[in-house]
Amino acid sequence: MGSKSKSEVRGLKSDVNGVGRASAYPRPRTSDLGLRTVLLAAALLAAALALGDSGRTPTLETIGNEVQCTCGCNAPLNGCPHLECAEKAAMQGFIKKEIAEGKDETTILQDLSLKYGLQVLSTPPARGFNLTIWILPSLALLVGLSIVVVVVRRWKSKPGLAPAPSSAPPDPKVLAAIEEEMKSAGMK
Repeated sequence: MGSKSKSEVRGLKSDVNGVGRASAYPRPRTSDLGLRTVLLAAALLAAALALGDSGRTPTLETIGNEVQCTCGCNAPLNGCPHLECAEKAAMQGFIKKEIAEGKDETTILQDLSLKYGLQVLSTPPARGFNLTIWILPSLALLVGLSIVVVVVRRWKSKPGLAPAPSSAPPDPKVLAAIEEEMKSAGMK
């Protein structure tokens, strides 16, 4: 009979009665899990960026929610709190003109950022240095989850500390003193 490989030994699981049984699938190494997690996160990020909003027809409301008013209120264009805001009226006129020309939402947002600057966009474009704003939260979440997994695995692998059995017999003088104390207290 041959000896078991390390992956087979690692794959041992215990059933309800505590008897070990071999798993049909060996447990993957920690480095494989990290690589799989990174690849999954990259695939999800790529899919999210690829989906985009290319199928929507632009409206004043949808674009007004994606840009900020330039009057200084730091509110979305549609939510500008100033009643007769000249900046709001000028931006809405520009957006209406762009929609009437048949431009799509991406082109209108690009034209707005060219005219008013990138700070007019509510969400920064996902390119260049601004890409870090999109990547860092996901990366931080993955790092945090990885730390939790490592800590939990270490907790599970550490055996509990059992009290060391005393090898020396108790002192007969101490036992006699305890018995006398118990007799005098009426416990025995």
